[in-house]
Amino acid sequence: MIEIHLDGTRLEIKEGTSLGDILPRRKKSCSVAIVRPVKAELAETRNIKFYTTAGEVVVELNDAATPFLQEESLASLFSPQEGTGGLAFGWGDRYAASFGPFSSEITPSRTPSRYAKGDLAVGCGGYDPRRSYLIFSRADHVADYGAAADGGVIGKVVSGRSVLDRWTSGDAVQRIERVISWADQSSSFIATDDALVLEDGMYIVSYVRAVAEGYSSNAIDTGMAESVEHLLMTLEDGYFLVKRSTSTHIMDQKLIGTSVAQENKASRLEGTITARTRGKSKGCIYIYTQDTPGSPAHTVVGRVEHGIELAKLVSEGDAFCIRIEPERLDFMGLTVEEARGVAQARGVAIETDEEGNDRVVVGQEPGTTLEILAQKHASLTTVPAEEVLAVRLDDKNAPMTCMIFRDFTGLKQHSIGFMPFLFNFEDVYLFKPKIASSRKINLENIPSGEVPAFMLAMTNDSRKSSGLVGVRTAPSTEFGPTSEPFGGTNIFGVLLEPEKLDTFREGDMVVVREVRS
Repeated sequence: MIEIHLDGTRLEIKEGTSLGDILPRRKKSCSVAIVRPVKAELAETRNIKFYTTAGEVVVELNDAATPFLQEESLASLFSPQEGTGGLAFGWGDRYAASFGPFSSEITPSRTPSRYAKGDLAVGCGGYDPRRSYLIFSRADHVADYGAAADGGVIGKVVSGRSVLDRWTSGDAVQRIERVISWADQSSSFIATDDALVLEDGMYIVSYVRAVAEGYSSNAIDTGMAESVEHLLMTLEDGYFLVKRSTSTHIMDQKLIGTSVAQENKASRLEGTITARTRGKSKGCIYIYTQDTPGSPAHTVVGRVEHGIELAKLVSEGDAFCIRIEPERLDFMGLTVEEARGVAQARGVAIETDEEGNDRVVVGQEPGTTLEILAQKHASLTTVPAEEVLAVRLDDKNAPMTCMIFRDFTGLKQHSIGFMPFLFNFEDVYLFKPKIASSRKINLENIPSGEVPAFMLAMTNDSRKSSGLVGVRTAPSTEFGPTSEPFGGTNIFGVLLEPEKLDTFREGDMVVVREVRS
C-alpha cells in the first residue's frame, strides 16, 4: 500500500493505482495538479493549513511562531487529548473562535491586546498554559485571552476567512499540516491522463473551491451583488478556461466585453478573484497566484479557499474544475414548477404573477443571487410556454455569430432572451435586434447548395440589412433565411418549435429559450 493526499484527504491505495481509479467521475477536460513531495521545500514554507470540519484555513506564520516551527511536527504540537478526534471548538462569539485545549509554554500577561480580523493567537484559559487555545480573530477587537505580553499573535489567515464565521459548537480542527511550496516545477505538474500511475507521497489537487465576496452562511453583504453575479455567471458551467497565464494571475475570458460594476477595490492577494471593469479585457475573471496591489480597473468578487496550487500550475489553454459558493440562483427560463423546486432546495420563497405550473419565468426580482439569498424571497414574471421559442445555436461552425446573438438577446446572461419580431412574408420570418452599428458581423458559415427549413441566420456586413435575423419555413436554393443571397447569410442555429411562428404579430417582443445539447 502507498499513501497519497487527494484534495487534503489522506488515502491509502494499492501500488499501481491510477489517476482515473481515484477520480472516476472527473470531467476529462479538467486538469489536475500533481505534486511529488520535496522535503527541502517543506522546510522553507511558513504557511500551515488547518483541516477543520467546516473547511480549510491557511495561516501564514510570523516570526513569533518560530518556536512552533522548530517542533518536530505541527501535528504533535497541537495533539489533542486521546479520543477527542481533534482540537475541539472551545468557545466563540462574533469576535473570535477558539480550539483546544493543549499544553504550551506561554507566559500570560493578564492584560488586553488588540487583534485584527484574521489574526491567529495562542492564549490560555484561567491564565493556565496547560489549558492553551488557538484563537482565531473574526473581527477587529480588544480582549484579554491570557496571551503573552505581545498579544500572542503567531500568524494571519491568508485563505479560508469565510470558514471562521462558520465554526460553532461541535466543530474541530482535525489536523494541521505544513503547506507545500509548489514553485519547483521539477516536482509538480499538470495531468489529464487517467492512466497516470500514482506514486507514494503524491499530493493531488483536482479542483478549485472559492467563496464569493460578501457571502457566508451567517450573513450576506449585498454591496457586491452585481459584480459577484458576473463571477457566478462566468463560472456557472464549473470550468475555468485559462486564456492567459502569467507570473501573477490566470484569466478566463468567457464573458469578455461584458460590463461589470466597480464595487470592491482591494488588494489582489494570492487567491483573490477579480473581474475587470474597464479596458479591452473588461468582463474577464482573474485568479491571482501572487500578491499584487489593487487596481481601479478590477473589482474583487471572490477568494480561493482550496486549490490555489492548481491555479499556480496551469498554463494557457488548460481548463480546470471550479466550484463557487454559493451556486448561482437564476430562475429565468425555468417553468414555474421547476422554479418552485429550485427555490425550496435553496430555502427561498417565490411568488408568481400568474398561476400555472407550465408557465415560463422571464423576469425575477431581485435580479442577483446574493440579494435573493439575503431576502430569502423572489418575485417572478412569467409567460405561457407557447409564447417561448426554443432554439439551438451552432457554436462549432458560427461561434462569432452565436456570441453576437447571445449578446443582443440577453442569452449571454440567462437561458432565455428577447428579440423584436419585425414581420413575415411568404415563408420568411424576420426579427430586428438592436445591434450597435460599430459591431462587426463578419462572414461566417456561409451556406451553399440548399438551406434547409427552420435554420436561423443573421445577415452579415456584406449587405445593407446587416444584423437582421431570419428563419424560413421551407428550404431554399437561392436565398438564405433573411431573404439575402447566400454570400450575405451567416447560418448560426436552428429553430426547434416552428409551429409557434404564426402566433407572433409585428412589433411583438419574442421570448427565446436556448436549448443546449
